[in-house]
Amino acid sequence: MTARAWTKADVSAVLRGPVASDDKYSRGVVGLRTGSDAFPGAAVLGVEAAWRTGIGMVRYTGPRRAQDLVLARRPETVTADGRVQAWVIGSGTDAEARSARETAALRRILEGDVPVIVDAGALGLAAGAGAPVLVTPHAGEHARLRASLGLDPDVDDVQETAEALGAVVVRKGASTRVAAPGQAPIAVEAPTSWLATAGTGDVLAGALGAAVAASHETGLTALQRVAASAVWLHGRAGRLAADERAGGPIAALDVAEHLPRAVAEAIGGAA
Repeated sequence: MTARAWTKADVSAVLRGPVASDDKYSRGVVGLRTGSDAFPGAAVLGVEAAWRTGIGMVRYTGPRRAQDLVLARRPETVTADGRVQAWVIGSGTDAEARSARETAALRRILEGDVPVIVDAGALGLAAGAGAPVLVTPHAGEHARLRASLGLDPDVDDVQETAEALGAVVVRKGASTRVAAPGQAPIAVEAPTSWLATAGTGDVLAGALGAAVAASHETGLTALQRVAASAVWLHGRAGRLAADERAGGPIAALDVAEHLPRAVAEAIGGAA
């Protein structure tokens, strides 16, 4: 299928700003089980991005070292278990270093009833999940995911992957393609190549989690549109960050910090 381009107008039709009747729960709660002792910064970046994308509450349930860093950066983050409208798992983790106990915890999340954004070290757990799933592979991860599904790893067919997995696939790249079973894929072009830097994928995962939780959507067709909108926001935030530096290089945290302006542009200003 030919991919359709995703524009600011499309994002504006998907996102909504808060209204007077909202509270932190109706605005959405996202949970993140991300980061590790080896890569604690991934948790910080994902949590920061979730808050900056516009969400009522962020719960973080990762390892203690990462938790301490998250709270130092974002003290409003809740570290107690509780109800969420979406999960983000896997960012900053290594499947080979994961304990059996942690694997069991991730599988419980994947068997829940809320959408799960599956990133990095958790991608190998996505197949057969009971929850609505959005996977976020880069090129190498996509090839490995396809191989695990019995598909040709040398063929970069995102739609075929989505159909085989029964999930939304966000294939990251200069042109990020977002596919869902039975739907035409969506292409979101990166507005700056400075986004190709460590940690921006963690930022994207957090933004995806927040956008999905705030949408209260669970169907894969709707989630494809929400995911494409989060990818657009991420790209726009990267461009804003680069423009602030005269078109120069940016770091992942710069992208997260520019998400509020990208959101404001998409929803038409203050709510």
